[in-house]
Amino acid sequence: MFNVTILKMRDIIKYLIGTILTIFLVIYIIRCFSNIKSNKMQSINKLKLQFSLTSCLDKELPTATYKNEEYNKVENKNQHIETGGYLESFLKTQISAIKGMEEIEQISENETNKSENDNSENNDNKEITLASTSNIATEVVTPNPIAESYNVQYENVKIKNQTSYTLTEDMLNPNITIDNKNILIFHTHSCESYTPSEQFPYTQTGNFRTTDLNYTVTRVGSELENYLKQYNINVVHNTSYHDYPAYNGSYTRSLETVENLLTTTPADIIIDLHRDAIGSRPDYAPTVKIGEDYAAQIMFVIGTNEGGLWHPNWNQNLKFAIKFQKKAEEMYPGLFKPIMLTTSRYNQHTGKCANIIEVGSTGNTLEQCINSMKYFSAVMNEVLSE
Repeated sequence: MFNVTILKMRDIIKYLIGTILTIFLVIYIIRCFSNIKSNKMQSINKLKLQFSLTSCLDKELPTATYKNEEYNKVENKNQHIETGGYLESFLKTQISAIKGMEEIEQISENETNKSENDNSENNDNKEITLASTSNIATEVVTPNPIAESYNVQYENVKIKNQTSYTLTEDMLNPNITIDNKNILIFHTHSCESYTPSEQFPYTQTGNFRTTDLNYTVTRVGSELENYLKQYNINVVHNTSYHDYPAYNGSYTRSLETVENLLTTTPADIIIDLHRDAIGSRPDYAPTVKIGEDYAAQIMFVIGTNEGGLWHPNWNQNLKFAIKFQKKAEEMYPGLFKPIMLTTSRYNQHTGKCANIIEVGSTGNTLEQCINSMKYFSAVMNEVLSE
């Protein structure tokens, strides 16, 4: 019985070993087949991927297209540099940049500098003829005149006193000395202009106003400067805008200009040159005929401290205007209208011979006002020579 049992156990062990080996063999075969399939799938996927990538080679995304265009531009520039030479390209680039900066500066400064340059060019090429001072016929020939108004007269000088001050003989006596004979000229209302003419046509940018200073009182100031220099009188003429782009605050801005000028060029005579502000009468053209010249009439406007502003030397300003106009009436009667004495200060506290002169009105032409400066400068020369 015992031996039989042992034989059966051996069979069972053999059977189990065979079964296990069979299982391992099946597993091995399955794994082999799996690996073969996997390798085939990978090969297929690689082929698909290769095909997919190959089909995209001729296609560009929008961003890639833009970058390629930029790249092509850079490449073209690089080719140009290689062909034309690096130094040449560099110089052209720098010159182009400089030109661009110059164009920007020219645009920003054009309004101010164009007229000044034009004035300089015109005046340099113009032969200046000084006024005759001997026995020259003079008469007022104003068309559509406004009645002359004045309430004070000192010898041959008429004054329209708009203040409450009583002007005594001592206040009117022009016993004033001019210590510093430098002359400062500026324009609180730089854009005031005149009636366009054939010689001086222009496009208005306001009611008898233009930002082109070649056609405004600023041009008149330039002509006065040139005439005065012919008499060897030292003149500083400021052509800055004070009423543009804003009209309000003009006197504040012009005061700053005058104070700055005085730090480098001390002067007794300070002229704020204007045009008469009677804009409602475009036909009003106060005119005097001197010899064969038609000249716009001139008017002194003298401020006082009656408006409440500090102005201790207003009477000195008035004495200078009387001294000047007295001489003008002797030389060219009618060149000046009556002096206007007002309650406002008009920045005339800056000098003892400070004043406003209004040259012509809206109806006058620029050439008439330029003629006025010819005779005004002759009077100034006589006054300074005394």
